[in-house]
Amino acid sequence: MTFRITYSVLDADLSELHRQFDAALAAVRGGLGGEYPSWVGGAALLSNDLLESRNPAAPEEVLGRFHRTPVAEVDRAVREARSAQRAWGATHWSERVRVLRQAADLLSERRLVLAARMTLEVGKSRLESLGDVEESADLLRYYANQLEEAQGFARPMARLSPHEDTRSVLRPYGVFAVISPFNFPLALAAGMSAGALLGGNAVILKPSEETPWCAEGLHQALVDAGLPDGVFQVLHGEGETLGAALVRHPGIDGVTFTGSRAVGADIQQRLLAGRPRPCLLELGGKNPAIVCRDADLEAAVDGCYRSAFGLSGQKCSALSRIYVHEDLRADFLARLAHKARETAVGDPSLASVYMGPVINAAAVRRFEQAVTEARRDGVIHAGGERLRLGGALAGGHFVAPTVVELPHGHRLMREELFLPFVGVTGFRSLEETVAQANDCEYGLTAGIFSQRPEDVEFFMDRAEAGVLYANRRTGATTGAWPGVQPFCGWKASGSTGKGGCGPYYVAQFMREQSQTRMG
Repeated sequence: MTFRITYSVLDADLSELHRQFDAALAAVRGGLGGEYPSWVGGAALLSNDLLESRNPAAPEEVLGRFHRTPVAEVDRAVREARSAQRAWGATHWSERVRVLRQAADLLSERRLVLAARMTLEVGKSRLESLGDVEESADLLRYYANQLEEAQGFARPMARLSPHEDTRSVLRPYGVFAVISPFNFPLALAAGMSAGALLGGNAVILKPSEETPWCAEGLHQALVDAGLPDGVFQVLHGEGETLGAALVRHPGIDGVTFTGSRAVGADIQQRLLAGRPRPCLLELGGKNPAIVCRDADLEAAVDGCYRSAFGLSGQKCSALSRIYVHEDLRADFLARLAHKARETAVGDPSLASVYMGPVINAAAVRRFEQAVTEARRDGVIHAGGERLRLGGALAGGHFVAPTVVELPHGHRLMREELFLPFVGVTGFRSLEETVAQANDCEYGLTAGIFSQRPEDVEFFMDRAEAGVLYANRRTGATTGAWPGVQPFCGWKASGSTGKGGCGPYYVAQFMREQSQTRMG
């Protein structure tokens, strides 16, 4: 059975896939609690200072213990990376493509075990976890194709004389730090790392301290594919200490980061001090959808539901603001609230569960604060409570998917929450509501539901976000990966480059050089 999971899958017979996942999950559970090193220069680093990865659905369950990298070891890791990069950067682009394609195939072969780990570590449903692993492999293949199609980014230029050969070539920067988030622990770590590696750079990955186990799977695939020692290293530890030390190190030639706006802004400021260095950032969203009077109401409800509550709302692309035409508002709210109340919330490793826990206790506290404000200033139509489940899940970080009516200008309609929490407000004029949708510091995704082509085109022309969609019942994700849409942010969501997964991605990890030879 090789059924392919993407974020666009709606209905299919997945019974055999579920059987295979259950077997992989049982095998993974049999190995819980092991110890894993950081990886420096191709060798295991054992610090005996252990970072525990715990199951957010059952926080008493320790999934694995990971040796933190001491801050004092960052300098050695950078030196190892720079030494290894010299040979890797000089390696012909076709060999770099071969290695990354082999790693992609290994990720695909191991998808069930990797997805089972992810479900336990992140709290994703099994289909979301499988989609993450598939995306990881696809991104490696897609970026390898970019390098191959560009023939290594060496382009002949015009000649000023018959004896002159001038060409533009792209060359690696050197050493990139990749700082990845918890919510897509394999796909984002793999995608960011692949862009840098294919460009001939060495990579030092600092995965989220919430999800170190998933990074282990990526490291193993790259090593088994034949990536030379030191070209890809994994350092475990907290962002405030280890991540900050990595960004501060003068031997780092560039950083790519996905996470909060505040941290991203600090990274950018540090990299602009002294010699300017590339800084590729994806920094979140407060994403709107507009439901017009003539929308297919059932499709709009389904699309908004999936966008708001997939992965417990813990996606930068997640829908968090809905603008509904006043003529539909009551009906839309009733239908969306009904779907939210009917959501199967619980152990995400079960096939019957749609929504698992949020990642940690801090996310629960953020949810409870938002609910307090929503009760005071709005109307809660569904959710608004922490869920206390029984048995092994008694201490789990579960909250109810929440639908709230709020005015456009409220804090909860403006600040990113990263929770299964969506605000709804009404509108009369499409022009006015597009302006309201744009009235936000973020600009990652935005959608519209309308059967009038002229309204869709008005939205596409005026919406200020990097990823736009219309009448998309599968929700606000970027599609069946990869390359269906570039994943790019505008405004405070934005990458300083040309997008998070589009056709220009690999080139962002390289710098241009003009070469002229006289013959």
